[in-house]
Amino acid sequence: MINDNTKDSNLLSPPSGDLGGFTLETINIAAQKFIDQMGDSTVFAFNGKMGAGKTTFIKAICETMGVKETVNSPTFSIVNEYEAANGRIIYHFDCYRINKIQEALDLGAEEYLYSGNLCFIEWSENIAPILPDSLVNVNIEERENGKRVINITLKSPEGGL
Repeated sequence: MINDNTKDSNLLSPPSGDLGGFTLETINIAAQKFIDQMGDSTVFAFNGKMGAGKTTFIKAICETMGVKETVNSPTFSIVNEYEAANGRIIYHFDCYRINKIQEALDLGAEEYLYSGNLCFIEWSENIAPILPDSLVNVNIEERENGKRVINITLKSPEGGL
């Protein structure tokens, strides 16, 4: 779980699991703090309403990790593969168009999810039955002032939060 006891930043909060808030001007700082605290976790579900900033935050994370390719939402391809500067493979899923779990199985989603590589997933609720228990939920909420607030939680073994 992402925690930080640092008091000098408004991007991370004490051990509540909140990554705090970010704007487009501070998104790269938030992305670096997120990366610094990912630990051994590999599968992350980015949750939020349409337009909350899921793709934008994933793009900032990938760019901060040194991905050279253009990072965009894999809305039609369902999954994009990127390589970070350190050679680490990142799979970026957009499961918005998946209507049946069989569609995810047909594209080999389980192989990606259990590969040990980083998986950043948008609209993960559409593939919930195959998500690992070690899933980290990254909940993004847009506030009235345009600031985004991020809260991180681990999926429980029962499949809920």
